[in-house]
Amino acid sequence: MTHNYPLDQAYAVCRAIARREAKNFYYAFIALPTARKNAICAIYAFMRKADDLADDESMSRDERSRHLDAWQAEWRSVCNGGSTADPVFIAVHDATERFAIPLELLDELVAGTTMDLKPAASAEPDTYATFADLYGYCYLVASVVGLVCIRIFGYKDRAAEKLAEETGIAFQLTNILRDVAEDAARNRVYLPLEDLAAHNVSLKSLLKRPSGAAPTPQERALLSEIGQRAEKYYRSAQALLPLIDRESRPALWVLVAIYHALLKRIRHADYDVFTQRASVPLVQKLAILVVGLARMTAARLFA
Repeated sequence: MTHNYPLDQAYAVCRAIARREAKNFYYAFIALPTARKNAICAIYAFMRKADDLADDESMSRDERSRHLDAWQAEWRSVCNGGSTADPVFIAVHDATERFAIPLELLDELVAGTTMDLKPAASAEPDTYATFADLYGYCYLVASVVGLVCIRIFGYKDRAAEKLAEETGIAFQLTNILRDVAEDAARNRVYLPLEDLAAHNVSLKSLLKRPSGAAPTPQERALLSEIGQRAEKYYRSAQALLPLIDRESRPALWVLVAIYHALLKRIRHADYDVFTQRASVPLVQKLAILVVGLARMTAARLFA
């Protein structure tokens, strides 16, 4: 790969993107040593660009697919030694080589963003029939991120890979719960149809609910079941922590703590994700970060 863009400036661009856009993720990035933090920010910037191209509703799905294809073709050219002036590509290429990240995982990252771009033959909403179907979606949009991250975090026990996969599922189920109303407004329902049927919740009631309406008892029970599944996968996150390199554990701990706090806030609101969007207050994120930074200092002192 040839380029005229200094590597340190390319990483600085990625850090700026992560700082501006990453919300929960960026607090965890702060607790990483510099080289690992740079690599994580580069991967995040790569993922952010793919997401933005896929979600740009100023274009049709076909147009978005074409833009994504062109962007991915440029990335593949870079991987094959081609030149680029894109700072994100420059930083990501360096990160993949530095931390031995399989390029196939980045292909899967992009594949995850395109799952919502399948041609729409009608006004039918995007749905998933079963939890197994939803798991496949969550794997591509979240678990793959975990599999990339643990390459940067460092690990020796292959058991870390399945645990990282399931940690991604926990995070994505949390996102799905938080975003039920927002997704419905975009004609998307990620709650499995089999679960809607089991709890006597109609698809129409989620897509056409009155503004400001609180969840029904049936909807609360449905969302609670998804929350309980997420809790199961958070146990995998706890099991993952001791398997990654000591100096990376504080960052993963911060990330898990913030996401788990979001799920707890949703549960504390009795799964009312319709009248307001759940979030972790800044002061709570900062408190978690302080603990994470203390853990980082301890990891370096006693390494």
